[in-house]
Amino acid sequence: MSSSSRRGRLEQGQDLADESNTGDVGARYAGALLDLAVETGVADAVEQDLKGLKAMLAASSDLRSLIASPKFSAEEKGQGLAAVAARAEACDTTVRFLGVLAANRRVAALPAVIVSYERLAAARRGLVAAEVVTAAPLSKAQAKALADTLANAIGREPQIDTRVDPTILGGLKVRVGSRLYDASLKTKLDSLKFALKRA
Repeated sequence: MSSSSRRGRLEQGQDLADESNTGDVGARYAGALLDLAVETGVADAVEQDLKGLKAMLAASSDLRSLIASPKFSAEEKGQGLAAVAARAEACDTTVRFLGVLAANRRVAALPAVIVSYERLAAARRGLVAAEVVTAAPLSKAQAKALADTLANAIGREPQIDTRVDPTILGGLKVRVGSRLYDASLKTKLDSLKFALKRA
């Protein structure tokens, strides 16, 4: 597929805009974005841009509200994302992509796009993307032990993205691909409450 046809696929996005499932939309957009980014030699730059956006989304409730709330128009969302991208000095491909999301009214799928792009980019490098959520920051020793444990469990080297969520009481959540491994106390307590209700 030529660069122009890939760009057309990304920018028109009509089949993508008709998808109702956010996860599917995210995966389709991420695949189209990675195809274009690889062909134009900016796959790593786009990945770094998306990691930056992911961190901004985690840190800013205003940004999360902008992308998720129906109160903002597609134009307002596009302008907001353009401002964020400019501040982060994102590459042209990322900027254009965010414009496509806004024009197709798919800005709410951005978190799913980011997750899918990370998985696809990791797979392209022969790695497995893993998201780790912990109640407190991991030490270097803990992070290494976790990476070794995951590598042994899945048989491949993981590319680990970590974040902290204090609401998981003393535990951790690990997502490898679409599979979630949850060892949090909160989940165990919730399960116990459910079992007690049924007793």
